[in-house]
Amino acid sequence: MKQIPMLDLQLEYQYMKEDIDAAIKECLEHQKWILGPEVEELENKIAEYLGVKHCVGVSSGTEALVLSLRTLAIKLKGLEYFDKTDEIITTPFTFTATGDAILRAGATPVFVDIDPTTYNIDPMKIKQYLTQNPKLKTRGSTNIVGIIPVHLYGQPCNMDEILKIAQEYNLFVLEDVAQAFGSMWKEKKLGSIGTTGAFSFFPSKNLGGFGDSGMVSTNDDTLAELMRMLLKHGGKDKYNVDHIGYNARLDTLQAAILLAKFKYIDEFNERRRKIAEIYNQELSGIDGIVLPINHSTTQSFNNSTSEYHHGHVYHQYTIRVNSGQRDELLKYLKDKGISTMIYYPVPLHKMKVFDGRCAVNGSLKESDQVVKDVLSLPIEPLQNEKETKHIVDWIKNYFGT
Repeated sequence: MKQIPMLDLQLEYQYMKEDIDAAIKECLEHQKWILGPEVEELENKIAEYLGVKHCVGVSSGTEALVLSLRTLAIKLKGLEYFDKTDEIITTPFTFTATGDAILRAGATPVFVDIDPTTYNIDPMKIKQYLTQNPKLKTRGSTNIVGIIPVHLYGQPCNMDEILKIAQEYNLFVLEDVAQAFGSMWKEKKLGSIGTTGAFSFFPSKNLGGFGDSGMVSTNDDTLAELMRMLLKHGGKDKYNVDHIGYNARLDTLQAAILLAKFKYIDEFNERRRKIAEIYNQELSGIDGIVLPINHSTTQSFNNSTSEYHHGHVYHQYTIRVNSGQRDELLKYLKDKGISTMIYYPVPLHKMKVFDGRCAVNGSLKESDQVVKDVLSLPIEPLQNEKETKHIVDWIKNYFGT
């Protein structure tokens, strides 16, 4: 029986083998393993690609979030960390790292519900929390300091509305772009729109290394300078430091591999879009499935609608299945040799780590529901049309179409 994985990194390696092997060999020749030349080269190339002044390589996507928040605390408050009374608004429907980074930076996460059409944080709910906050008498009179929108599954958040809110209430915006490298909101690359952007190069990402690595993007000179200090133990001189720092440098070898893979990012994102188009065409109209919105359609779910703007890079192709059938479909496909994943089975506000350490806006009913419904299908960029239609055929068979 043919096995179809969610992602085939071995296949991707073979596709890029010549470039990757040459990049690794170059590192073996120069032996500059800590902040070698490949790190700066990667930072410069990605900064140019995103259209920002600065990119700073770090050891993981999680550290990209933490370091961004730490630098913002230092710049905005003159303190090493935020205080527990400082609130940062984000989504509960994301990977743990988004909320955990807020705790690690000393602040309190405020979980605001999602738009069930995009799975991203709902700007209307952000506005609702701000306007209903009893402390908010005048602009800037509250301890709400920022927003972390997460571009989930490669789908851009509504950055126009989020920036409008941030400007009105004097908040920073830290884009979590871990799943959306290369995606755009209108004419701008994600990671170039907010105060900073945090990227993950975990192996499964659209641009992934051979281990943990990440990057921060910003147009703010002060934040970039602080970032470079914090990732090297907290100072320009590691033997005489200014701040509480980390050993969070981007590894030279990872930078070299990412440089080799970077030349393929637009090609691979387009391959993902083409696979998504096949799924959209073949699965459209099946009762019991809601498809992710694509380039030309606006779907509704539970009477909610969301305008789509070009830019989805389909880090995951995620469908919604009627409650009660999702787990059954997952098992059915597994029995047919087709891998699927649930991203994510537990919303952040229901995790033990956030118990007593977070604030919640309203019922979060949309987030509580989608965790029961979502199922991500294989979308390996090198997955061929025959394999994609094989997956589709079994899904159709399950639903009796």
